[in-house]
Amino acid sequence: MTSQPPIHPGKTQFLDAVIVGAGFGGLCAAIKLRDAGNDSFVILEKGQDVGGTWNFNSYPGAACDVQSHMYSFSFAGNPNWSKRFAPQPEIKAYIDDVTDRYGIRPFVRFGQEVNEARFDEATALWTVRTKAGATYTARYFIMASGPLHVPAFPAIKGLENFKGKVMHSAQWDHGYDLAGKSVVSIGTGASAIQYCPAIAPQVKQLTVMQRTPAWVIPRDERGYLGIEKKLFARFPLLRKLHRARYYWSNEARLAMNIHPAIARTLEAFVKGFIRLQVKNPALREKLTPDYTIGCKRILISNQWYAMFNRPNVELVTEGIQEIREHGIVTRDGVERPADCIVLGTGFIVDPRIYMKNFPVIGVAGRDLRQDWKDAAEAYLGITVSGYPNMFQLVGPNTGLGHNSIIFMIESQVHYMLECMKLQQQKQADYLDVRASVQQSFNAQVQRDLTGTVWTSGCKSWYQQEDGKNTALWPYSTVRYWRETRKVNAEDYVFGICSTKLAAPEKVAEKA
Repeated sequence: MTSQPPIHPGKTQFLDAVIVGAGFGGLCAAIKLRDAGNDSFVILEKGQDVGGTWNFNSYPGAACDVQSHMYSFSFAGNPNWSKRFAPQPEIKAYIDDVTDRYGIRPFVRFGQEVNEARFDEATALWTVRTKAGATYTARYFIMASGPLHVPAFPAIKGLENFKGKVMHSAQWDHGYDLAGKSVVSIGTGASAIQYCPAIAPQVKQLTVMQRTPAWVIPRDERGYLGIEKKLFARFPLLRKLHRARYYWSNEARLAMNIHPAIARTLEAFVKGFIRLQVKNPALREKLTPDYTIGCKRILISNQWYAMFNRPNVELVTEGIQEIREHGIVTRDGVERPADCIVLGTGFIVDPRIYMKNFPVIGVAGRDLRQDWKDAAEAYLGITVSGYPNMFQLVGPNTGLGHNSIIFMIESQVHYMLECMKLQQQKQADYLDVRASVQQSFNAQVQRDLTGTVWTSGCKSWYQQEDGKNTALWPYSTVRYWRETRKVNAEDYVFGICSTKLAAPEKVAEKA
């Protein structure tokens, strides 16, 4: 790892930009800032390595559910992906390679969890503080922490009294030996359908606690031949065409999300897949959802359903009553012994909750936690009215149910840089999206979510408690790309501050 300049608690460093998070979003922002000739920024990362969710999520079987060639930067293609859907170690290796290839590591400050950001109208600068005691002042504040970084822990009676091992899927203890253990897995989401089949052959007994079944479709496990990799490396156009094929095939899935009737035709196929995979009719019924496919996240696996044919795997749907010192009790009164409990309970994706102890203070003392108390809203998921020169990556209503989030990130970073250019052209110190523009945009998004599969009746992590969907982009990624190509100056207010400071420091020169 490249050595870094020391962090001096209490000493303020003046920069052009502070980026929060060293995942795909933060790295993309950093790379494109450098491409634009800007080396005056830092990335504040709460972990000890780059990678974001792919650094924290290293559980057995972890892999991406978007094709490898789509789940990578368009400007940093990788001809050497081993298979159609890459496993976590390979994605992490790709992130490490990109970080070093573009010289980003010296700009990252590890172990720096941000706990406050405050905008000063007099100077048009953001002051960002971390739990470690570091302070940074910057012209731009870029939140690239993403929605999948705060593990969700279930409120189950007695969990704190359990004497065995408890671990969340995002905090996997690879030093704990599962061999011969009785393991209870709580949750049947995207993580659980990967780690459960991976650990089932090792453990004595695997009990899977299911609240709601997931729609799980087959996974393309084909690997890339050596000759294919060589051709991708020798002829980049072939790799780009291969990526484009995946892009458009994924984009075609949007029709299913927009029109529930189309989604129901896919259900018949998946039900046939379940019949082929699961021998026990009673189990098949328990594993078959009763909601429209796509209403919750569609998962991919060739092993999930087949795993339940194993004699050491039990599916339990009765619901958990309590956890005791050495076991778990369901509502029918049955107690099952457990040596280890794995929480496959996902993440807190609602920023109103995971940002509750993270004040972001904007114009006139406005607090983002208060502005978002009813729902998180932004314009194009990027800028928020009342918080000048602040940009979000993978912000509200920019998640996807059909294509690669990397595509969205690149579009967002492009829009962010266009905003910076426009501000400089107008010789302004800051820009702030108009409240009316933000409100109109979000009202339209919510109207257009009506009638989609995401509002067809199920409860998912896409929604708040009141049912409002603040997670997903309900349109094509082509539309998002088009709307983020250029900045409409009329959407923003441009301001001049009363106090001018010296030029920002260049981090590269200090490294």
